[in-house]
Amino acid sequence: MRIGESMAVELRQESVATRKTLERVPESDFGWRPHEKSFTMGMLASHLADLVSWGELILTQTEMVFDPETYEPWQAACTEELLGRFDSHVGAAISLLEGMDDDALMVPWSLKMPDKEVFTLPRATVMRAWVLNHMVHHRAQLGVYLRLRDVAVPAIYGPSGDEQPS
Repeated sequence: MRIGESMAVELRQESVATRKTLERVPESDFGWRPHEKSFTMGMLASHLADLVSWGELILTQTEMVFDPETYEPWQAACTEELLGRFDSHVGAAISLLEGMDDDALMVPWSLKMPDKEVFTLPRATVMRAWVLNHMVHHRAQLGVYLRLRDVAVPAIYGPSGDEQPS
């Protein structure tokens, strides 16, 4: 199995769990945050739904220049928008991964800011860290938000406290 095929399998699996988590975000709680320094639930869910789009950029280009002065994060207005954006970007990233050979995934990829280079790593490493691991991290964070709002947390790698067999 090629690296891209393996990563596509992993992305597909993690995306099922992420989608289950996004489906449970109550629109009435989009503005809620657990602490003044935290994302609102809507901002966190939007970031989680959108970050998979970075996979397309990572897999089709060799660098990204990120300018925090002009960056406008995407914000969903409703759960339907969260799921639509997530689904379309997951599908695109999986298709790209399935078609990539190992050499293409070893091409150096750079994240830059207007005044400096942040890092250069193999494309596969960036895809794993900035899409797959990043998605798992924020999915877990969103699970805590759900718990704090008394929304049932979905089973991910086994039953959650809300989905324990009786």
